[in-house]
Amino acid sequence: MSPTHASPELYWLPARPETWRQRVSALADLADRDPAAWTEAVALARYRLDFSGVNALDRATRRLVRPGTASFDPGGVIPSVRLAILSSSTTTHLHGAIRVGGLRQGLAIEVYEPDYGQYRQVLAAPRSPLVDFAPDVVVFAFDAVTVASQARAAASQADAKRLAEAYVAQLKELWATARARTGAAIIQQTVMPRFAAAGGSNEHRLPGSPAAFVARVNALLRDAVDDANVDLLALDARVSQDGVDRWFGAAQWHGARQEVSLPAAPMYGDLLARLLAARLGRSSKCCVFDLDNTLWGGVIGDDGLQGIVLGAGSAAGEAFLDLQHYALALRRRGILLAVCSKNDAATAVEPFDRHPEMALKRSDIACFVANWDDKASNLQQIARTLSIGLESLVFIDDNPFERELVRRALPEVFVPEVPEDPALVARCIADAGCFEAVSVTAEDAMRAELYADNARREARRSSATDLDGYLADLDMTLHWGAFAESDVARVTQLINKTNQFNLATRRLSEGEVRAIMADPRAVGLRFRLVDRFGDNGVIAVVTGHMADDETFVIDDWLMSCRVLGRHVEAATLNALVEAARRLGATRIAGRYRPTGKNGLVADLLPRLGFSVTEDGHGALDLHRFAERPAPMRSVETTGAR
Repeated sequence: MSPTHASPELYWLPARPETWRQRVSALADLADRDPAAWTEAVALARYRLDFSGVNALDRATRRLVRPGTASFDPGGVIPSVRLAILSSSTTTHLHGAIRVGGLRQGLAIEVYEPDYGQYRQVLAAPRSPLVDFAPDVVVFAFDAVTVASQARAAASQADAKRLAEAYVAQLKELWATARARTGAAIIQQTVMPRFAAAGGSNEHRLPGSPAAFVARVNALLRDAVDDANVDLLALDARVSQDGVDRWFGAAQWHGARQEVSLPAAPMYGDLLARLLAARLGRSSKCCVFDLDNTLWGGVIGDDGLQGIVLGAGSAAGEAFLDLQHYALALRRRGILLAVCSKNDAATAVEPFDRHPEMALKRSDIACFVANWDDKASNLQQIARTLSIGLESLVFIDDNPFERELVRRALPEVFVPEVPEDPALVARCIADAGCFEAVSVTAEDAMRAELYADNARREARRSSATDLDGYLADLDMTLHWGAFAESDVARVTQLINKTNQFNLATRRLSEGEVRAIMADPRAVGLRFRLVDRFGDNGVIAVVTGHMADDETFVIDDWLMSCRVLGRHVEAATLNALVEAARRLGATRIAGRYRPTGKNGLVADLLPRLGFSVTEDGHGALDLHRFAERPAPMRSVETTGAR
């Protein structure tokens, strides 16, 4: 189904195969004992599911995703989220869809909802089931009737404006209370625009109009959440796109106070899970495009430069051009662009350099792979070249055969079921939430330039015969310092998406990062590397705490793979030792916790001089510590540069 049907159905996912229900039944038997069960559960969630399918999968996986079952992840770590929903309507029918939406993102979500109508009580009490649940995230979701009731006293436009502002001020107080009680991140759902207009196109001129009041509140919320560091679940935008009838059922509302209808539950769960994943830094980083009949019409090798369909003069040509402009918009916000095409390399690149209507240029593409190898192998090459995981790739291809081949060979890669009409492809990518963002850090906005700089470094490195001379020639400076508020978003993002160079592979929320900042016996350090080619951004994070009067324990040590081989580890240890000594430490302890992805750092501690036992525990005597040599200057700074 395409977006022209205005349906909340997850049309960008492939239809579930005939064997899907048998696989779900088998999963229920595996969940308690087979490590492959988590991988299978995630795979089963990545099909197009309706309400009954979502609930069937949820029932089969409840044992799998409960707390304490992280060993089922082949990588050793399943990111988990404790989610509390505080709502004025009934949302229990959405829990299964939220958990399955989490599976689709590789998250284990545990959901808490208080008894109907009790959200204010559990929020106000210093001790309550909400506080005991200890949520990582609290979602506020208020129904349209509850919100619009605030407008009944409006006798003028000024009254309506004042009442809307007063209502949003009340929400701000709820956000602050939730943070104070739980330390959780906050998501505010916009109000469903489901009221019929009483005044037509100029509904906004009716002071007491419920529809106008809801629209006013939603507009105010968009400014309020930015000021309060709250994330927005833009339900109003999605409902407006799909149509109210697809989301709201009057019978369910009047009978059970369910504002989001049962058929819309899978979409709701997907929207919310995307936000949770984005908050953990798990959104995709790279959009990989096929070329022929994807970025232009026709086959460049057969039709030639003048024969491909692109640009003004035809509806299809303009549609392909619009898709290219959408790709450029993704690049501007930090998404890497890549090409994976079965083509002769010189022929494939020709339109980027010579076609007058081509919006994308060769310089916009971070990695360009065109050959006659299979696309799964080429996608692996792209991931290696860009030093990112396969799970960071989104692959766009018009050919159903190629899409299914990649899904089977590389299940980590997200492959949307794009429509045949090129005019609908950009909307499909957007609807699928491939690149959901809750914030855009400075590093995000610079990412395309960072990778271009890295390509220049690698070109210089490949021509160098002396590695030490090459590193010295880079003229590197490592800027390090304690976490500041301006670092929180980027630090949290790096902690939650780094898998390979990661000593412990813990996942932390922004609240937990701030707790490290507030603890006088803890240290959180961020590291930024600058060289003659440019600024690499924040590339490493170390956290730890004083376990006793003498021992500083490393809790996290992680680094971006794009700076591997530059001896940043040695300079990082020097800075860590200095920070630990300030707390009075005479000894640093650490431990390597292996996962399926972090073998890269198995020897990190012994390589840096730690005495390591067989179980991975390491210790460093600071009385005997000598600063490790590193080919860079080290400068302590305050806050983000």
